[in-house]
Amino acid sequence: MNLMTPLVLSKVVENDLCIGCGTCVQACPSQALTMNWNNHGFLVATSNNNRCDAGGTCIKVCPFNPDPGPDYKNEDGLAQIFLTDAPQQHHKIGRYHNIYAGYSKKFRETSSSGGIATFVYEKLLDKGLINHVVTIGDSELDNTHYQYNIISGKEDLFRISKTRYHPVTLANVLEKIKQLEGKVAISGVGCFIKAIRLAQDKDPILKEKIAFLVGIICGGVKSIFFTDYLASKAGAKQNAFSNPEYRVKDPTSTAMDYGFSCTDNRSNTTKLIKMLEVGDMWGTGLFKANACDFCDDVTTELADISLGDAWLKPYNQDGNGHNVIVSRSAIADQILREGVENGELELESLPLEQFLASQQGSFNHRHDGMSTRINFAKRAGAVVPPKRVANIKLPLYLRLVQRTRRQTRLRSLEIWAEHKDSIEFDKHMKPELLKLRLVTKLSHVMRKVKKLSGIKS
Repeated sequence: MNLMTPLVLSKVVENDLCIGCGTCVQACPSQALTMNWNNHGFLVATSNNNRCDAGGTCIKVCPFNPDPGPDYKNEDGLAQIFLTDAPQQHHKIGRYHNIYAGYSKKFRETSSSGGIATFVYEKLLDKGLINHVVTIGDSELDNTHYQYNIISGKEDLFRISKTRYHPVTLANVLEKIKQLEGKVAISGVGCFIKAIRLAQDKDPILKEKIAFLVGIICGGVKSIFFTDYLASKAGAKQNAFSNPEYRVKDPTSTAMDYGFSCTDNRSNTTKLIKMLEVGDMWGTGLFKANACDFCDDVTTELADISLGDAWLKPYNQDGNGHNVIVSRSAIADQILREGVENGELELESLPLEQFLASQQGSFNHRHDGMSTRINFAKRAGAVVPPKRVANIKLPLYLRLVQRTRRQTRLRSLEIWAEHKDSIEFDKHMKPELLKLRLVTKLSHVMRKVKKLSGIKS
């Protein structure tokens, strides 16, 4: 990638650990950093030729800091500061009040799943607890469809209540937040939420201004190549489409049967493709950021409320969508309970075991497989951030799955960078995906044999 960065951040960028959150940009007193696109379609921290003071402030707010030092706070340490009123704690999901599944009657139809995020934002605004919402909406920048925007009115908020699988950065809004009158709520995936908490821990102005965080349970941050690929699959040409929508519901079908759509600028028509036709884009790791393989926060542990899709029965049979919800602060749980009492929300308490089952695939990959990936990286001479997960020794067949997933992820980025066409991409990725399917099938067979034999995995 050959992107120049100040020395203190060089380990992050050179080891492909920058996730693009941009908290380092506002933390840098020399204003020596900007965010730019790399060759694999991700936003990364880059030197802007201002003189770096080498003070290291930037690295202290990086969620993937590979050399954090003794005063660094991981997710557990930050939760002790920002989620002190949470009465429950679990080693896989962090601190929390309650777990639910359900939806907002008002916002479900216009949202990607259950509309709980928009409902919570509206209530925070109504209660005067916040004055602005920082969330992802349309972009006016070149080479990007979406960016973080500051929303101060409900009408604008209601128009953008959708999931965006698109690289974004907080670099363009964090400094603006300091100048705003009033307080803000921000939405983000786990690594972005952690970066915000790290920034709040270092900057009292951000700690005072940012009043609420909505965490999005994430399956991995995608390159902008993901959007280009889906548009191509749907029938639009690269650089000739707009308005990508990643979660077009089919209320007559199941929650999994959603589509991707975009506007073909040449014909001014909408192109749509069902994601079930595209194939598995998540378990395969296609177009995923390398840093995601070194994230052990499955459920956005540091947010006030964590929201995901209810990928479990009976909720996944409803194409209108449901959220799984973890309330982590007292105000978040109060808003949810009031919503139920007022008839605005349809919520059910979700047993802990059922919630854990809804995220089992992510726990298997990000917790059980973490030590294996760390060992792979270290043997290749890379540095990685310290993690909280146990050192689990996987059997050979599962280590093979982990290695093949890593190769598939990287090859997807390399192949799209070269061809930029879905037909060519699918042709060149076919042997890579076949290899992954074979080793995955082998792992399933081996686990079944071990289970029947009474041997522990």
